[in-house]
Amino acid sequence: MTYRVCFVCTGNICRSPMAESVFRARTAEAGLDDRVEVDSAGTGGWHEGDGADPRTVSVLEEHGYDSAHTARQFRPSWFARLDLVIALDHGHLRALRRLAPTPEDAAKVRLLRSYDRSAGDDLDVPDPYYGGMDGFEECLEMVEAASEGLLAAVREHVEGQAA
Repeated sequence: MTYRVCFVCTGNICRSPMAESVFRARTAEAGLDDRVEVDSAGTGGWHEGDGADPRTVSVLEEHGYDSAHTARQFRPSWFARLDLVIALDHGHLRALRRLAPTPEDAAKVRLLRSYDRSAGDDLDVPDPYYGGMDGFEECLEMVEAASEGLLAAVREHVEGQAA
């Protein structure tokens, strides 16, 4: 059985495609890429059909990650096929939980940085869109740090399914 994870930010051109790319690489490194499906979306459809922000692409490629991406908007009907919906900040968390058709679907929504033990109380990944390259680098650092804990949680679930 495939475990499905979707990362969600606002426009699906900066934070969520970065998280998707990093987490896809982590699942491949862990040998779980055949059992875990990773994608991303935005709470809004402003950039639907566009590629990732060029700064996102640059930072991903500079760090050895795949940067292929096409933006899309999250749809409430997707909850039925998803196991985990990862919000990049509290605004996305609230929006996604409002979209959830059932309480069980709302429970699938988690903040990415909640998987980073060193994050403290600040669980938002700041939006780098209106800033410079340093914001994109910081975003990648936060995503990478949280991806380790997220991978451990997903691995536990996936390996539990196989048992």
